Amino acid sequence: MQTHLESLKTTGSKGEDVDALARALAAPFGPSEVKFKPAVVSGNRAMALPYIDARVIQDRLDQVVGVMGWQDEYECLPDGSVVCKLHLRLGEEWITKMDVGGPSEQPDEGDRRKAAFSDALKRAAVKFGIGRYLYRLPSQWVDYDPKKRQFVNKPTVGPPVVVPKARQEQNVATSGPMTPGPPAKNSKSEASAPMTTSAAHVENQKRATGSMPTNGVELQKRLVSYDAQLARQGLSAKGALVQHIRDAGKKAGLGPDLATWTGSAINLAVEETRHFETAIRQGAKKEVA
Repeated sequence: MQTHLESLKTTGSKGEDVDALARALAAPFGPSEVKFKPAVVSGNRAMALPYIDARVIQDRLDQVVGVMGWQDEYECLPDGSVVCKLHLRLGEEWITKMDVGGPSEQPDEGDRRKAAFSDALKRAAVKFGIGRYLYRLPSQWVDYDPKKRQFVNKPTVGPPVVVPKARQEQNVATSGPMTPGPPAKNSKSEASAPMTTSAAHVENQKRATGSMPTNGVELQKRLVSYDAQLARQGLSAKGALVQHIRDAGKKAGLGPDLATWTGSAINLAVEETRHFETAIRQGAKKEVA
C-alpha cells in the first residue's frame, strides 16, 4: 500500500499535485521529532520553545519531493551569519526561497558556523511551510532546573495543529492567547499577582483593540510605540527596548525582523518586555535612593 507521501508523486493533476506537496511539506511532525529549548527562564520555570533539527527538515524534503527534488546552497557573510538558498521542484518548476541564519553562542568558531548553516536551512524551509505551525503553538511554561540547565520533564507539543492549505496560509491568524509570563510559584493564581506596568500596558492595548497582536507587523508597531514612550519618560534610550527584544529573539533562534514573528515568538517578546521594564524601573529607583 502506498503511503500518502508516495501517492503524491504518482496521482492527480499538476495543480493538485503542487497543492498536495505544499500540504505535505507543512504537515506537523511527530512528537519525537520536535525538541524544546528554554527561551525565557524565570526561577525554576521556563518558556519552552519548540524547534526541529536540520536533519528532520532534510528527511521531510526527501520524503515529499525526493532526494533529486531539492537543492541547497549557502553564502557566508562577514558577520558570521549564513544565507541559504533552498530550491524545490514543485510540479514542473523549480522554486527558490532564501533566508539568513545566525551563529550560535558556542565557544568554538566551527560550531558557531555550523549552527548558522543549520539555522539558515530551517528558516528557508519555513518559507515553504515546513515547521511553520510550530510558531503558532501557544506558549507553555514548564518546570526547569537552572543548575542542570534542562527541563524537569520533557515538554509536549500539545493538541494537534490544523495546518492550512498553502494558498490560505497568509490569512490565518496565530492561535492561542498571549501569555504575559509564567505562573507565580506558590501563588493562588496568576490573576491575583500584581501586574507590572508593561503587562498593564499590553492589557490596555488588548482592551482598546479587542485582541492581542495577531502577527509580527502589529507586534513591531506596538513595541516601537512603547519603546518611544519609555524613552520620553527618560527610563531608557530610544531603541533600547526593541534591541533587547531582538537580542532575546536571537538567543532563542529567531530572526531579527520582528514583523515575521508569530505565535510563541510574540509571547517571548511580551515576556521580555516585562523583564526589560522591570529592570529599568528598578534601576531608576536605585538612582533616586
